[in-house]
Amino acid sequence: MSAIALRPATPADAAAISLVYNQGIEDRIATLETELRTPEERKQWLASRGPRHPVFVAVADETVVGWGSLNVYNARPAYQYVADFSIYIERRWRGKGVGRRLLEHLIEQARALRYHKMMLSAFPFNATGVALYERLGFTSVGILHEMGQLDGRWVDTLIMEKLL
Repeated sequence: MSAIALRPATPADAAAISLVYNQGIEDRIATLETELRTPEERKQWLASRGPRHPVFVAVADETVVGWGSLNVYNARPAYQYVADFSIYIERRWRGKGVGRRLLEHLIEQARALRYHKMMLSAFPFNATGVALYERLGFTSVGILHEMGQLDGRWVDTLIMEKLL
């Protein structure tokens, strides 16, 4: 495996972030999102983010092979110390440690930004993702039954958290 470097995302990464995110949408293992994203939409998304909600890319041989972000969990002030997060890995790089590197980095960043907790919502059938979250100290809070529809069928989501 090539060496993986992590760095803050820039507007120049929007097309690569879009490509990787769209793979996650198409593969139906990581999100209830069904609408593919464009590079322009991702560029606007990057521009809209504040310092408490950074985006990082994982790069191998000058190619973006994954990305991760700290996201608003809930806009109410009472939740300002809780972060949701996203991680998406390019198909050919899944299972090679990129997700772990990104998540470890997001945990470090969340601590540096003085978050108290990180939250996530995952599909219970995404065994690889759930195993990674558990290895890095996330615990299951519960299942939200029939949380959304994906391809005409109801899908449960698993809620996990990590106190920082």
